[in-house]
Amino acid sequence: MEAPDLVVPVRETAVNEQLRYALRTWTANLPHRKVWIVGHRPAWLRGVEHIQTTQPGTKYQNTTIAVRAACEHPDVADRFLLMNDDFFVMQRQTEMPALHRGPVRDVEQYYAPRASGKYLTGMRETRDLLLSLGHDDPLSYELHVPLPVVKAGMLEALNVGRHLAVLHKRTLYGVLANLGGQRIDDVKVLHRGPRFPHGPFLSTMPDAFSNGMVGRFIREAFFQPSPYEASWRR
Repeated sequence: MEAPDLVVPVRETAVNEQLRYALRTWTANLPHRKVWIVGHRPAWLRGVEHIQTTQPGTKYQNTTIAVRAACEHPDVADRFLLMNDDFFVMQRQTEMPALHRGPVRDVEQYYAPRASGKYLTGMRETRDLLLSLGHDDPLSYELHVPLPVVKAGMLEALNVGRHLAVLHKRTLYGVLANLGGQRIDDVKVLHRGPRFPHGPFLSTMPDAFSNGMVGRFIREAFFQPSPYEASWRR
């Protein structure tokens, strides 16, 4: 099977060093055909495809616009991996597995005492939508790891959930596509301290990457520039 494309929604930002190092990890450890930057293209990038989009709304709405644009673009491969610009693949993957976070009810119980607002509301509304469609105990795919996507299935999910202000599109797609997969804990690192996952995947908040030990670990492991960099900045 041909290697998948990588689709990366990118917000408007000045430099985006997380993306620079994410690309280094993908070059080393994630076989792929093309990289599609959807949204903002940093000036230092080279050798990537670019889909320009407007970013008029919340980060949730902007990423939904980006994913739809990729799915509707005729040159994006029918099967791709949906990335974020802060996903780091730390160990070699011959083929990206489907991964989930367990039942949405468990993820909701985790977040309910810790957070409120749009994200939690979107989780509940996406769950309720899935319940209304006959999925009694849906899985959550809201992980900070690459997600295998088929374009037609993702477009269907986006259309089904288009009325939701904060659509959990990974979850809606994964459940409607019967993606299944293996359960893992999320790999997002929020802090500067020394405790972080040492498995095949990592993701970081900007401060954790710039000032934390996890960021230093990633930068030291992937100090060589990738073919996607017009200039090298360590």
